[in-house]
Amino acid sequence: MLRIHFTGVDLARVRMAGRPDALWETILSFHRLRDRRDARLFGEWRTETRSRLNSETRTLGMLIPSRGYFPDFLTPVEGQYGWDVGLDALRGIRPERMRRELQLLGAGAPMPPRLREFMDGGDKQLPRLMGELRAYHRAAVEPYWTHIQAQIEAERAARGRALLDGGADELLDSLPPMLRWRAPVLECDYPVDRDVRLRGRGLLLQPSFFCRRTAVTLHDPELPPVLVYPAAAQLASAPAGGESARPVEEQRQRTLGKLVGHTRSVVLRAIGDGATTSELARRAGVSLASASQHACVMREAGLVTTLRRGNAVLHTVTPLGAALLRGGAVAS
Repeated sequence: MLRIHFTGVDLARVRMAGRPDALWETILSFHRLRDRRDARLFGEWRTETRSRLNSETRTLGMLIPSRGYFPDFLTPVEGQYGWDVGLDALRGIRPERMRRELQLLGAGAPMPPRLREFMDGGDKQLPRLMGELRAYHRAAVEPYWTHIQAQIEAERAARGRALLDGGADELLDSLPPMLRWRAPVLECDYPVDRDVRLRGRGLLLQPSFFCRRTAVTLHDPELPPVLVYPAAAQLASAPAGGESARPVEEQRQRTLGKLVGHTRSVVLRAIGDGATTSELARRAGVSLASASQHACVMREAGLVTTLRRGNAVLHTVTPLGAALLRGGAVAS
């Protein structure tokens, strides 16, 4: 069990990440690649990713065990600002910090010779690690980035609604079931028993597409507090990329043809930063059934993501839908 202890100041400083974190998604996807579970959601992704992995991943496999601890330096806080910014932070990691965190891998057991060699090499080993990370990211995450962004945007919209409706209490109470808000403590299912005291620093909530079943946090309590948790990704919206994505894209192009016309343009714009079906009907001036039907067509076209929240559903515009509204993605 993980217990995160809040003060009143911490509640005022709870915030949602503004975008998916490319490094967290990359590291957590490496877990999913070696996990046979969730085949419906990740099965095709695993097949496609493995077919593109032509480069070495032994260093990643050594630093990222199938379960348990992996070094904090692999997911610097700067990663929330983008892939390149995160890599720059990783490149600048201090050798003493790298060594300290590597010593925690396999604690209590003899250190494997290859890990000892990597640790003794210090910053001289970084180029190899960076190269593997880039190659793996290009194969496993980059082709699906638009889909990942859409899922995180939908998650942000749902949690933003909770925050507006009831403040930080409602936001924390609305998180997925493995997270339980029992003020002033957020309890999380976790592999080990641990307490984290925020001490007025607040908490960054980072939804993740590749995080599954349990939330993840940094090992070092002195680092800026972050809780990475599973976004409520729908099984029907598994990522598609590469050659096997062609039938999906062809279907989207056919469905886009249905969108030509004034009413659906109004409906897409009416979604704004997020709307339930009833709000969408009211904003667009259409019936509830019509709003639901339009949202369904746009979801099939990849323009809208729909996330269930309680007894209602929340529609948000995907990056593709936003591009269409800007006039940059219309195919006639």
